[in-house]
Amino acid sequence: MNEGIKGKVVLITGGSTGLGAVTAQLLAERGAKVAVAARRKDKLDNVVAEIEAAGGIAKAYALDVTDKNQVEAVVANVITDFGKLDVLINNAGLMPIRPMSEVNTDEWDQMIDVNLKGVLYGIAAALPRFLAQESGHIINLSSVAGIKVFAPGGTVYSGTKFAVSAISEGLRQEVGEKVRVTSIEPGAVESDLKLGTSGTAKDTVLDFYKNAIPASSVARAIAFAIEQPANVDINAIELRPTSQQF
Repeated sequence: MNEGIKGKVVLITGGSTGLGAVTAQLLAERGAKVAVAARRKDKLDNVVAEIEAAGGIAKAYALDVTDKNQVEAVVANVITDFGKLDVLINNAGLMPIRPMSEVNTDEWDQMIDVNLKGVLYGIAAALPRFLAQESGHIINLSSVAGIKVFAPGGTVYSGTKFAVSAISEGLRQEVGEKVRVTSIEPGAVESDLKLGTSGTAKDTVLDFYKNAIPASSVARAIAFAIEQPANVDINAIELRPTSQQF
C-alpha cells in the first residue's frame, strides 16, 4: 500500500518531538517527503538529520502555530521548496489538565490558541491550495477526549478537541469531493503531551499515562489514512491502549 505515500509531500506541525517526529520518520521511511514544523528549531534539525541518515527526505521549518501569518508562510515555503503539498497534519497540541475551579485562564487561552486556532490556521493556509489543485489531505489530531468529556480536569482540553473533531467532520462535508479529511482520535500515547500538566493534577495525569501506547501506533494509523487510494477517505480513527477504559 505504500504507493499511496511514496512521493507525497507531507507537512507536520508539532514535528519536533513525540508523535509528530515519529510520524515524520515513519512516513519518510515509506517514501514521503516530509516537512516538520515547530517552535524548537534545534529539535527539528535533529529529526531531519535522523530521517536523512536513514535515506529519507526532510526539511525543518520554525513555526508558532498560534501566528496565522507564520502558518501561511510555512505552507508557502514548503510548496516553494518541494514543488507541492499533498498532506497537512495538524499535530501541534497542549494538554494542561486542571480543575476548572482553579480558573487558570492562561492555560485556557493557550489550549484554544494552539489546539483550536492552530488547526484552523493550518486549514486556512492549505485548503485554498488543495481546492485549487483538486486534491489534498488534511489530518487533524483530535483525541478520545474529543468524543467523551475528560473531567474533572480536562474539561477545556476536551472542549478544544470536540471542536477539532466537529471542524474535521464539517470540513469533510464541505470539501470532501476534492479534499480528504481525517480526524485521528487517540487515547493515552507516549509523548510530551502528558508533561503539560502542573499543580494538583500532575500525578493523576502521569498515572493515567502509565499504560500509554507508543507514538508509532498512532503514526501507523496516520499512514493507513494517507496510503488509501484517492477515492477512499478515512474520516476518523479512534484508538487507545487496550487497558484504557476512558
